[in-house]
Amino acid sequence: MKKTSINTGTPDVKVDEAALVTPFVKCLARLVRAQDTYGSQDRASDAELLANFVITEEQRREIPIIGDPGPDVMLRFNIFYTAVALSIEARTGLVASPITMISHEGFGRVLLTTGRLVVFSKTVRDVHRFGFATLRKLAEAGAKLVDDATAAIETYPEVARA
Repeated sequence: MKKTSINTGTPDVKVDEAALVTPFVKCLARLVRAQDTYGSQDRASDAELLANFVITEEQRREIPIIGDPGPDVMLRFNIFYTAVALSIEARTGLVASPITMISHEGFGRVLLTTGRLVVFSKTVRDVHRFGFATLRKLAEAGAKLVDDATAAIETYPEVARA
């Protein structure tokens, strides 16, 4: 496992090559690239594109405990759960839909549904602090959500296909 360091205007982020080749992280990188309609980041590596999802402990301490999420944070939040839904679809062949209801203060709920089955439900708070400590943690969180949702679909296939 080769680790290098990159700098994209934020503190150095450790690049974990193993995390970058996971199906979830590849899907997430594709979605981030799809948001770049002007092609300004065409030459950026996946690690550089995903660096905004990494929030170090020092960065987290600098973010106030109470705050409103900005448009960049909301975009990252929505892209993350969209990548989870697309990864579920790739694995199961069933369309998964993310539903997010977030207040202007950063509190709300995230649902992922497939057919009539709710495969993921979570109350969220402090969305303005959304991020992961490392790329590995990002990959693990996404993969766990996909694995849990897939297990729910396998448990209730009739409801998922309804």
